[in-house]
Amino acid sequence: MDSNILSVRNLNISFTLRGDRFLVIRDVSLDVPRGENLAIVGESGSGKSVFCKALMGLLDANGRIESGEILFDGVDLAKVNSEKQWQKIRGRQIAMVMQDPMTSLNPLIPIGKQLTEAIALHHGQRGKAARDIAVGFLNDVGIPEPERRFKQYPHEFSGGMRQRAVIAIAIACMPKLLICDEPTTAIDVTIQAQILELLQSLKKKYELTTIYITHDLGVVARIADRIAVMYAGDVIETGNSEDVFYSPSHPYTWALLLSMPQLAKKGSDISSIEGSPPNLKDPIAGDAFAPRNPQALKIDFVKRPPLFEASPTHKARTWLLDPRSPKIAPPIILSQHETHAGQLGISSLKQDPALCEAEREVGKKPILEVKNLSVCFGKGKKRFAAISGVSFSIYEGETFGVVGESGSGKTTLGRSILRIYEPSEGEIYFRGKKISGKIGKAEDMQLTRQIQMIFQDPMSSLNERAKVASIVSEGLDNIGKLTSATRQEQVLKALREVGLRTEYADRFPHEFSGGQRQRIGIARAMIMAPEFIVADEPISALDVSIRAQVLNLMSRLQKERGLSYLFISHDLSVMRYICNRIAALYHGVMVELADTETLFEKPMHAYTRSLLSAVPQPDPRLEKKKVLITYDPSEHNYETDAPSWREVEKNHFVRCNDAEERKIREMYSLQANRGNP
Repeated sequence: MDSNILSVRNLNISFTLRGDRFLVIRDVSLDVPRGENLAIVGESGSGKSVFCKALMGLLDANGRIESGEILFDGVDLAKVNSEKQWQKIRGRQIAMVMQDPMTSLNPLIPIGKQLTEAIALHHGQRGKAARDIAVGFLNDVGIPEPERRFKQYPHEFSGGMRQRAVIAIAIACMPKLLICDEPTTAIDVTIQAQILELLQSLKKKYELTTIYITHDLGVVARIADRIAVMYAGDVIETGNSEDVFYSPSHPYTWALLLSMPQLAKKGSDISSIEGSPPNLKDPIAGDAFAPRNPQALKIDFVKRPPLFEASPTHKARTWLLDPRSPKIAPPIILSQHETHAGQLGISSLKQDPALCEAEREVGKKPILEVKNLSVCFGKGKKRFAAISGVSFSIYEGETFGVVGESGSGKTTLGRSILRIYEPSEGEIYFRGKKISGKIGKAEDMQLTRQIQMIFQDPMSSLNERAKVASIVSEGLDNIGKLTSATRQEQVLKALREVGLRTEYADRFPHEFSGGQRQRIGIARAMIMAPEFIVADEPISALDVSIRAQVLNLMSRLQKERGLSYLFISHDLSVMRYICNRIAALYHGVMVELADTETLFEKPMHAYTRSLLSAVPQPDPRLEKKKVLITYDPSEHNYETDAPSWREVEKNHFVRCNDAEERKIREMYSLQANRGNP
């Protein structure tokens, strides 16, 4: 038996769009040994998903395999040309877990029936036999009460459970190869960690070979045995996980790793990849990355490099590995930070102590104050509190982070500040004036100018039928009439400020990349000249390199304008880089608040420790031995010793009772608090 379950040779795939031909996979060759975890990484548009869809015969009508071989267990999938043949392979031999479970599941059919359909189709089992098998798979993927959940519909499942259901359907087909296309991108960090552990355990139990498509290098560090880096439809580097992370050879891999916020020093810009990927409509001469590579050689623009061997397990398509090339030292990436595993397995990055101390003194004057805020929804027995008794202040020039899982109340908190939701209890003050409750029309319009929002999904938050000029100027149009010349002048100024060309004003959103669309969203907020911005997961949908550009832009605008941010996210690695202070929310209750570095060094609440333990680190040695902490709220004993909001040490607050405070002080060798909590 061949040791490789999959061997791809000189694969070329093209798409035809409006009469133009785009070569989206260019002469790719790749081997996948049996039982391996292969991660395919690269920016959006690099060809990762197209490559994997070709393995399952899922290219759309505009796509075609032009040449090459896809040998799967000795069968050339490139020559399979009938749907009947594909039905014997798709699901039964090769299965796929898609990025968004809601688009993979039929909302009108119970989860159990969708699972038994797969079992009946591929294994011929029906009735009670199929049901028993399905319940077993639901149990295998960690869905509680599988017999009850069997009858439920997708909307009755949480996001993490829907993803588990999709995985159950995939493995129920008993495939040899499982492809996971961004399986954890839109999932909270704790659920992401659980899904990755689940996939690893299922791989061992069912002897699967897995291919992961992702742009999250922390995830790659945890699960990958081997990594293939793709750029512009080409595999430009392959190697074992440690090869690629600790000794990357291609300049594009260097740039990807340097774009990670975990490796940036606070107060300085994150390294980002300038320019854009090439237009695949035009033939590419030389190394496709050369125009974006500041260290490109002359030959990079002329001749495509072959795959050079950096080591027996490590190859890269770069002229820098040619013995005749000048010696260009690669940048120091992971080793410069002297990463080591602390009690939570989190890498400690070198920060300037003076800078960190200065960041704690951002502003003495509060711009926003939230006092005992509660927000409730529903009526009668269905009434519940999305936010409960939350209090905090945000100071001028500060970036205040709010972290928590889905359902913790982060977005509700942001929308309450924007006056979208009315508080059930408590008050919100902006620059000393109460803004919650009823206010006058003139004051409401003034607040619209002063407080703006940057949304999570730049595609759904932009009007597809409106041109960029109309989108960016919409806020100005709503609060007053402007002359056409003034309106145009302010739009162009806003576009230039966020790094977009002025000619983009006459284009539509679908003509832009994800990063450019988010810049349009930022321009729409900035044109109002706000003082305070609520940023709700503003980079979660973006590639790592685009994230770096957007974070750098937000930091620059903050310095130039003196902005204050409420930064909502579940990505603590990003929050560590950009936030001055971080608050953790659990089911609408604030459980901890501290300066960013203090929170990472001394997390006091069990829930905060669980969040931090799940943060993916771009370091295979750390990530693969890290132990996850699962938060169990039942571990608190509050029946006789009630919790309260306490300042356990200076500027470090936690919700705990007397017994928990004593335990925290012992854990971190803190002196007893002789004053009132």
